Order: sequence, then structure tokens, then C-alpha cells
Amino acid sequence: MQVKALKNERIGDFVEYCKRHRMEIDDSFLYDEDLRDFKPNDENPTYIVTNQQEEIKATASLIIDEHNRRGRKARFRIFHSEIEDVECYKLLMHAILKHTEGLDRIFVFIPTENKKLIESIEELNFTVERYSFLLVREGSEVSEVKLPEGYSIRPLILGEDEETWCKVRNASFANLKGSETPITPENVAKMISSDDNIEGGSMILYHNERPVGVIRCTNDEYEELPIMNIGPLAIIPEYQGKGLGRLLLRTSLKFAKEKSYDRAILCVNAENERAKSLYIQEGFEQIEAVICYEYKVNSLC
Repeated sequence: MQVKALKNERIGDFVEYCKRHRMEIDDSFLYDEDLRDFKPNDENPTYIVTNQQEEIKATASLIIDEHNRRGRKARFRIFHSEIEDVECYKLLMHAILKHTEGLDRIFVFIPTENKKLIESIEELNFTVERYSFLLVREGSEVSEVKLPEGYSIRPLILGEDEETWCKVRNASFANLKGSETPITPENVAKMISSDDNIEGGSMILYHNERPVGVIRCTNDEYEELPIMNIGPLAIIPEYQGKGLGRLLLRTSLKFAKEKSYDRAILCVNAENERAKSLYIQEGFEQIEAVICYEYKVNSLC
């Protein structure tokens, strides 16, 4: 087995490998739009394992963008091998770790049914950090949305509301695993300019002109069919427990119906039992479970 850094002339082969295997692993950053302009660089260090015929048989690619680096962390875009040998993963980890200066942790997300990959990951000193569930809602029927007096929901206005969005989102998620790193107005601007953005789909909840919640609806695909992705859904701590999350969720489902989506999808951490209960009450069903594994950079592989 030979491990080498991915070069530009092999990006096409890497993309094809990702597309061939993305249904087996977490595909959050393996959509066509993610791979379309992919380039191996300091933010995307990428390695491949090739056979004697120079065919890619395994790959590892990290995401170390500005947001992740501020949180002293990175996550795998893909960590996968067609070779059923943990030594292949060890070689890839050894190469990837050269790019982790200044980081504390690396994360990889693995569907619970991928037992072979789980075995290999655990042999590499990864440990379980959290579980996450994928929930889907079928049908476009939505319960009535009636806001209490003094509350209003308005779409995010690009160039005006980025700071407001950050304050609400960051206050709401300060203690939520995987979301502790604050986002910046630049992150929000990038979010709104992404391919999956839907005009009017990012909304802010106000109480007497005070921003207290946010929700975002984006275009997505599940099982090769269009679906609306809901998230983040966030309510600042002092306004939680008032039923406002349910109202925001119903608002997003109403928006989905208006945009002709008859399915919605979202993710929730296992420890966020209140949120998961809300989603199930509103018609969502759990369809997948994913394990988030954590690797502490100073540990030995």
C-alpha cells in the first residue's frame, strides 16, 4: 500500500471515489456541490492509497476551515477504505496528523450500521463523543402557527442581520456538543450564498424587537429526491420552554409546503431529548443514527 497526497491531476478520481462510497458513510460534505469545486489545500488536506494500477483504494480528507480552526478542531470529509485492513487506516491517519498543528480534536461521523468501519475507527483510539439522529417527516400537512402577542418572525436580510443571527445562534448553542464554536457574520454571509440556500428560508424570531430565535430551511436531497432540510433551530436560553421552538418548527414546515416540499429532514443530538421529543410530536420519524467519534490529537495511533 502506498499513501500519497492528493494532487490536482487526480481530483476527478478522488471525486468519483467519494461519490461511489458516500452512501456507506456520513455524506454531509460529499454532495455534488461540495465536490464540484473541491481542491486539496491547507483547509482540505487529502491523502489517497493506491494499488499497483494506480487506482484509489482508500482516502482521507480533513476539513480545517476557519470556523473549525477557531474551535481547535477538524472533521473528516471522508475517511474510507476499500481494503479491509486497519493498517490502511493507520497509514492514512499518520499522514493526516501532519496537518493538525494547533488542533485538539478530530471528528468523524459513522452510520451505526457500518460495523466494519466502526471496528477500524475504534482500533485507532477514536472514542464516542456523541450520537446523532436523522429524522424525516413525510407529508405537507402543518398545524396552525399562531404567534403570541408581541412576537414576529422575519426573514434574515443579507447585509443587515448577520450579527443578529450570530448572537442568537451562539447564545443558544454555547453548550451543545458539536456546535460550541461561535459563528461569525462572515460565516452567516457564506451560509446565505451557498447553493442550498432558499430565499426567505432563514428566519429570525423577535419578541418586541428583541431577537430570540432563528431557524433555517434549505434545499436538500434524500434518497435521490428533493427534501427540505431544517436547521439550525435555536432559541436563546431565557426564552426556552415557552413553546417557541414548536412555533418556529411549524413555521419552517409551512414554508416547506409553500415551496412545494412534501418532506422535511433534520438532525438532532441524542442528549437533546427535549428537541427530539418535539420533532417526533410534530410528525418526524427517526430513520438513521450516526456516531460522532472523537480523536484527541495528542493520542498515539
